[in-house]
Amino acid sequence: MNGSKISTACSFLIVFAMAGASAMSAQVQTEVPPVIPSAKPVTVEHIKVHSPSIEGNLEGESADRDVIVFLPPSYNKAKHRRYPVVYALHGYSIGAEQWTHEIHVPQTIEGAFAQGAKEMIVVLPDSKTIYNGSMYSSSMTTGNFERFIYHDLVAYIDAHYRTIATRESRGLVGHSMGGYGATRIGMKHPDVFGSLYIMSPCCLSPMAGGGPGPSEQMKERAILSEKKAAAATSPADLASKSPGFEAAAYATAAAWAPDPKNPPLYFDLPTKDGVPRSEIMAKFTANAPLAFVDQYIDNLKQYHAIAMDVGDHDGLRFDATKLHNIFDNYGVANSFQIYSGTHTSAVADRFQNHVLPFFSMNLCFSENCK
Repeated sequence: MNGSKISTACSFLIVFAMAGASAMSAQVQTEVPPVIPSAKPVTVEHIKVHSPSIEGNLEGESADRDVIVFLPPSYNKAKHRRYPVVYALHGYSIGAEQWTHEIHVPQTIEGAFAQGAKEMIVVLPDSKTIYNGSMYSSSMTTGNFERFIYHDLVAYIDAHYRTIATRESRGLVGHSMGGYGATRIGMKHPDVFGSLYIMSPCCLSPMAGGGPGPSEQMKERAILSEKKAAAATSPADLASKSPGFEAAAYATAAAWAPDPKNPPLYFDLPTKDGVPRSEIMAKFTANAPLAFVDQYIDNLKQYHAIAMDVGDHDGLRFDATKLHNIFDNYGVANSFQIYSGTHTSAVADRFQNHVLPFFSMNLCFSENCK
């Protein structure tokens, strides 16, 4: 999630709570690129997208999701023109609206176009849940947010906007939890997306299952999380008593260890009396990209382009480097950059001056190209 001191994200869920305060305060402290006077305005639309994939979840998450759509300057004039689409996934503890402030859109989108990036549609879906994040995963407890992104949302945007509805003309990008989502969804669905950009991805490593146990401080925090969950009468009750990053333990458990026979929360925590439960931790490991990436190498090789970046003062750079090395070892074409910055400090600059230019160069802008 958003925490610069996490070296192996998700080693133990309590790490999120420990890193949460500093990360949350840093979330909107991003360096804003200067306004470009010649930039033309984009059109911003706030819409609702109904997701059948999220319907019926045990946690009560709404299947009607907020989505923010940014239409390029020429969209309302060039009535017959179609455009590629970039889907941008937000991080933990924020939704789509706060994500717009973190990456300073529409200013950075307009700035990218003014500096030569080709015009495209940019879509920011909201995947925040009652515990502050869906992990873009598939769970009976939270709903299938993975399918919401790659299927329901894409189908809706293609049906309601003038898109070039081919994988070659769709890009996927995400930051932090969104970087995890872009990694996870990207590995599984090259049939939907043609280019992939991963920003400071969290939660790549499996949870620590062997060796020394957790520290006493982490064990105490785990026990506190267990007690809160045991006393909760509903997801809303637990969420109200777990502000900010304290809810991260529950968000990941709901996403990766759903349990339809365990009301009222319908998930299993990975510790019991502060001690890791191997059978539940195995479920977390099954959702760690560094554990399952080898299964999807052929999928990754289908991408026209893959890029990844992370700040040199972001603890997530270690796992990001591991993922990059795996790509290289398998011959998966990719670019990787460690830039000067923390977890969030440069994200707006990266979005304007690196992410959108990357998609400008690598997406298909013609209805005829394959």
